[in-house]
Amino acid sequence: MMMNTDAAATSDEAGTPLIVQGDLTVMLEVAAPGSQAARAQLARFAELEKAPEHIHTYRITPLSLWNAAVAGLSAEEVLDTLVGFAKYPVADVVADTVTDLMGRYGRLWLTRDADGLVLASDDDLLLDQMVATESVAEFLGNRLDRHRVAVRDADRGTLKQGLLVAGWPVADEAGFEAGTAIESLLLTAELRDYQRDALDAWWADGSPAGGNGVIALPCGAGKTVVGLAAMVAAGAQALVVCTSVSSIRQWIREALDKTNLTEEQLGEWSGRRKQLRAVTFVTYQALTWSDPRAERDDIFVRHPHLALFGEQDWGLVVYDEVHLLPAPVFRATARIQAVRRLGLTATLVREDEREGDVFSLIGPKRYDAPWTDLEAQGWIAPATCTEVRIPLGPASRTDYAVASARHRHGVAATAAEKLPIVELLVRRHLALGEQVLVIGQFVDQLRSIAELLDAPLITGQTTQRRRDVLFDEMRAGTLPVLVVSKVANFSIDLPEVSVAIQVSGQFGSRQEEAQRLGRILRPKADGGQAHFYSLVSDDTDEVAFARNRQRFLAEQGYSYAIVDAGRLEA
Repeated sequence: MMMNTDAAATSDEAGTPLIVQGDLTVMLEVAAPGSQAARAQLARFAELEKAPEHIHTYRITPLSLWNAAVAGLSAEEVLDTLVGFAKYPVADVVADTVTDLMGRYGRLWLTRDADGLVLASDDDLLLDQMVATESVAEFLGNRLDRHRVAVRDADRGTLKQGLLVAGWPVADEAGFEAGTAIESLLLTAELRDYQRDALDAWWADGSPAGGNGVIALPCGAGKTVVGLAAMVAAGAQALVVCTSVSSIRQWIREALDKTNLTEEQLGEWSGRRKQLRAVTFVTYQALTWSDPRAERDDIFVRHPHLALFGEQDWGLVVYDEVHLLPAPVFRATARIQAVRRLGLTATLVREDEREGDVFSLIGPKRYDAPWTDLEAQGWIAPATCTEVRIPLGPASRTDYAVASARHRHGVAATAAEKLPIVELLVRRHLALGEQVLVIGQFVDQLRSIAELLDAPLITGQTTQRRRDVLFDEMRAGTLPVLVVSKVANFSIDLPEVSVAIQVSGQFGSRQEEAQRLGRILRPKADGGQAHFYSLVSDDTDEVAFARNRQRFLAEQGYSYAIVDAGRLEA
């Protein structure tokens, strides 16, 4: 392939921080000239795998290239980046592989014509191959002609999954049902430029090729407003799937504030309320509630609330924190491919590596804004990230040494040596007039911290009414410190909280790390700095878990200062 020599020359002038290997692994020398520019380009088509201090390792995957292709990036542009920033010549196999993979997207497409839903291609031999492919053939109907195969409407989603498994991502251009219209629906808030760009990328002028996919924006950057703007674009009844009742209430507040929707048009479907209205908000938990009496294998019998998808004529389904989609909703989503779908998330990272399900069933990643870019523009708060290494005393080291492999993480995460460091950090930031969120995984540990700090605690057992009161006090600035479990990982709007102290987490979860930092990224009224601390027991498995958790944030341009706890006390 012919390279763009102008682009390569520009990159060469900025430096050559990349080592590109034949297996599509790319190493970035962090301290080399041009590393920041190279990182920004790599993020468009590669995934960060490792982020130690000096060398960051990226991997180019089929899915990362297909998402890039949907976003309008060409194979030539990808290769220009790799060659232009490369320290050594890039092997021909890299160019061949990138060109082949990116060229696969769009060679098959789903469309609707006089014969109904069809899988089509200009390449009749490729269709022959798909008809003979095991993961695809069972979802195909009759061969209509050399360039078209019939597809049952009910198999639209599962076919897309099968094609992705076969290595042939399909462009879904079959269009959507309009849904019941909401007359004169208006957005009363003004979209920021990047929010407008995100909406436009997803909506695609209302064409059959748009109206599905994922928008990735940092926490605090206004994903909810983009979701509301998508409702206005669709102009139809909408179902919004949320992580919690607190998230539902937040969506409702935003809908009342930023659209002309009324309370009578907004419904909550949760454990306490069952309201089906023009715009209905439901939790993942309520949606996937399983009837213990059900014995049949039908998903809608086992999960009766999924019938929500069929009880109203939705024109749009919005999945908040789409990376959390549980398996039952994945399977149900395969049956509602005729409905426009929008996934919202800060990061598409899934530790079970099922990002492909999101791609095939919700749609490709349509827009992704680098966190540090929005920080530089003032749309999210600037943040410092500090990993505090805490040496364990003899008793804790003994407990860790004799614990089974299964329980060692819990012993390290809840070490008593963390408590005085939490108290030190909280007192220090309270003295500066800052609000503090202490967040963790283990409830007994959090109870001890809440007692030590004389601060309220929110866990999964806390009533919704109590949660709402405490969150409102934090928003009002009357509550200086709040201790929370993982129930506050997602969709909690606490604009003026500027300090988060993470005392324990869910193993090496990158997604959880990103979400927890996101709790403090909303811009502060005084333009102040956000501070994120992660407390890690030294010489334990927490060190390795912390390194993995920080990978996504490193990809976004954040760095973690690692300090010994003794330096904090000095």
